[in-house]
Amino acid sequence: MFAIVLFATGALVGILSGFFGIGGGMLLVPILMMLHFSIKAAIAISVVQMFFSSILGSYLNYKKGNLKLNEGIFVGIGGALGAFFGVHLTNSLSPKALALLLLGLVVFAFFKVLFSKSSSSNEEKQVVIWILFLIGVFVGTISIMLGVGGAILLTPIMVGFLHYSTKKAATASLFFVVFSSITGVIYKLSQGVFINLDLDVQMVLSVAIGALFGVVLGIKLKEIVHARSHKIALLIMYALIIAMLVKKIFL
Repeated sequence: MFAIVLFATGALVGILSGFFGIGGGMLLVPILMMLHFSIKAAIAISVVQMFFSSILGSYLNYKKGNLKLNEGIFVGIGGALGAFFGVHLTNSLSPKALALLLLGLVVFAFFKVLFSKSSSSNEEKQVVIWILFLIGVFVGTISIMLGVGGAILLTPIMVGFLHYSTKKAATASLFFVVFSSITGVIYKLSQGVFINLDLDVQMVLSVAIGALFGVVLGIKLKEIVHARSHKIALLIMYALIIAMLVKKIFL
């Protein structure tokens, strides 16, 4: 029965991953914590889920012609390098510090998207490659520490500073998650994290497989909604995550 709950949770997160371009960790980690997983176990499960859903989601976006590989690759390489640093920093912070950092980043994302102006594609800033790389390093470091895919930071940066639409930023952000999650999974496997946390393989796969089903539906939904509705939905999601984290940390 618990595996079914985890599958449904993964499916929900997968839908949101495809729709918003997120790795899903910023929602999955709080939900798993509410299901009585420790934050470090929740982060480990989240990284595996991101690995599966981001690869499938980016492939589907590429087939639809919505994903441009040129800029995304440099951000992604920076993200992979940042993720390498991030996994080393995770164990240096307490669970309470990790949770507070996650809360602060979601609050930042909410207000950055809220006050951003909608822009057409021809208004996007042309950014040099090394800036994209550095953005990737920063986002990758923070995201892998918290078990989130990076969209929690990358989407607000692309929308607020580079003038991407939320839908285009979502597509680019999900591709970024591929790089950071691969690095995170490899490191955690090499360190025996999943064994040390005594995680049941069935529980981890239940979340991951559910996410695969969900991401397909999420991408289809993203294609049919209006850009303004997509932005409003993104803000609502951030607000719900903030409420969940506040409840868990302070109440």
